[in-house]
Amino acid sequence: MENVSVLRSWWQSLESSASSIHMPERLRVPHGGSPVSLRPMVSRDEAEWDAVRWANREWLAPWESGDPEHGPSMSFGRWIQCQRSSEREGTGAVFVIEYDSRLVGQISMGAISYGSMRTAVVGYWVDQRFAGRGIAPTAVALLADWALNDARGPKLHRLEIAILPENQRSLRVVEKLHAHHEGLRERYMFVHGRWRDHETFSLLAEDAGDGFVERLMRRHARGQ
Repeated sequence: MENVSVLRSWWQSLESSASSIHMPERLRVPHGGSPVSLRPMVSRDEAEWDAVRWANREWLAPWESGDPEHGPSMSFGRWIQCQRSSEREGTGAVFVIEYDSRLVGQISMGAISYGSMRTAVVGYWVDQRFAGRGIAPTAVALLADWALNDARGPKLHRLEIAILPENQRSLRVVEKLHAHHEGLRERYMFVHGRWRDHETFSLLAEDAGDGFVERLMRRHARGQ
């Protein structure tokens, strides 16, 4: 039994190593584009992240997902530890969104599945004070280029984005990205205190062409 246990532990460590996410130092828009970038969240972000979230508490409240079982709260430091653990296990990744080197939001990739699926669910938010500058679609495009088609990324095939039907700003994000509309999922997620229907959209690796960011930049240059 002891040998079986050792073998199982060894095999699990190999599986974890194979799926570990190697986080980039920073993901940037090519020269001449928007000053949006993504980078891994770290402990020193606590004060700035807290300030931005507090300033946007009412703005984000209608879209806030939560745990219906009301699990225990987590300190920022512990949350960072969980992020590093998720990266090692290949189950999730969280990035800070920066605009002109200022923290203006967050984008995450979770519920990652490998094997025959190679998919993940994407969530994001942006500071209301910076709304309307194309930051959210640019952040999603940066994430998609890295997650789906970068040789150093997790090499996923599909990213899913679920949006409340009345969230017009997020619907505009997926429209700009030409995401596939996959239909309505009933009572898909627990948001603002109840189970809510969501419209679901996807980005596929085959959709990238020469890059989701490059496509956005071309549309912006054409005034679209």
